[in-house]
Amino acid sequence: MRKLSIAIALVFILTVTTACHIEITTLPQPPAEIPAATQANTSTTASIIPIDPGWKMPSPETGVSNLPSIADVVERGYPSVVTITTEQVFSDMFSRRITQSGAGSGWVLDSKGIVVTNNHVVEGANKIVLQFSDGRAYEANSSNIFRDPTTDLAIVKVNLPNLQQSFVGDSGKLRVGDWVVAIGNPLGKGIKAKEGIISGLKVSLNTEEDDALYDLIETSAAINPGNSGGPLLNMKGEVIGITSAKIASVGVEGMGYAISINSALPIIQELINKGYVTRPFLGVELYTVDEYVAFYNNLGTRKGAVITFVQPGSPAAKAGLRRLDVITKYKGIEVNNAPELLKLLRSSQIGEEVSITFIRGNNTLTTTATLTVSPPPE
Repeated sequence: MRKLSIAIALVFILTVTTACHIEITTLPQPPAEIPAATQANTSTTASIIPIDPGWKMPSPETGVSNLPSIADVVERGYPSVVTITTEQVFSDMFSRRITQSGAGSGWVLDSKGIVVTNNHVVEGANKIVLQFSDGRAYEANSSNIFRDPTTDLAIVKVNLPNLQQSFVGDSGKLRVGDWVVAIGNPLGKGIKAKEGIISGLKVSLNTEEDDALYDLIETSAAINPGNSGGPLLNMKGEVIGITSAKIASVGVEGMGYAISINSALPIIQELINKGYVTRPFLGVELYTVDEYVAFYNNLGTRKGAVITFVQPGSPAAKAGLRRLDVITKYKGIEVNNAPELLKLLRSSQIGEEVSITFIRGNNTLTTTATLTVSPPPE
């Protein structure tokens, strides 16, 4: 029995030893010396010279005042802002009378009842209602409205006492990057405020009527239909611009525009003093010539300002100008499009005799015209 137990034990030991193979590896000893590359790295680290061992993190500024609050600007400018609603009646292609509603904005220039807005807000309207911040409403009639289509400005005289007038600033002191606030009646939903910065100064913008607006302020403040005519305020709550136009197309960030107050005030002054703005008058309606216009009207040039209408008895008519004549030079200065010619015309003087070069058919001709005073808008 003892021999059998010893035999079984020997078999078990052999089986375990065969099944489990344990390999013991001896770890290599570290080299007696550091390799040359490691020595070089150690030497480089030790030779770094710090910029300034005594430098410490600066403390937060304590002497800088906080930026002005947008709420303070709105609080100062809001009481003088006016919402404007309009109705225009016209006939459709079936001679049915259609009433179209519109919305715009304005602001009180004088507490005696002078409201500034855009011409396109009130032009052609049969009914114009102004709503003031204190809840009062006023329906204006045509005899109370004075317009200047050229600059897209208009004023409305209202007979209401104790109106809250705006504070007027100086647009000549503006800088690109200044904060501004636009207040108006976007989409006819009531007075709202939108903040932004000035992104451009002295900007020119062509309008749909082939005219141009000059000395505009470009801003990132959102300007939507209904904002037109409202004030653009600086951070003192002063009016430094009159919102007037907007570009918003696919792939283009919205850019808002305002007429600078410094260029608007002389126009407003004339509207108040005379009822309309007097300018040098030639008596033509113009359109920019391009390849399409030149081809379909059989014009002799692909650039310039083509005459689409000559007012009877005007300086242009007396100078012999006709419809489809293309003006290419004015006072010896080359004209490439209609806005260029209009800008040159506005810089002329009433009573001045000017030379005009034009193309009629295949002939290039020159005439002179004596500019007169522009008539009041109809």
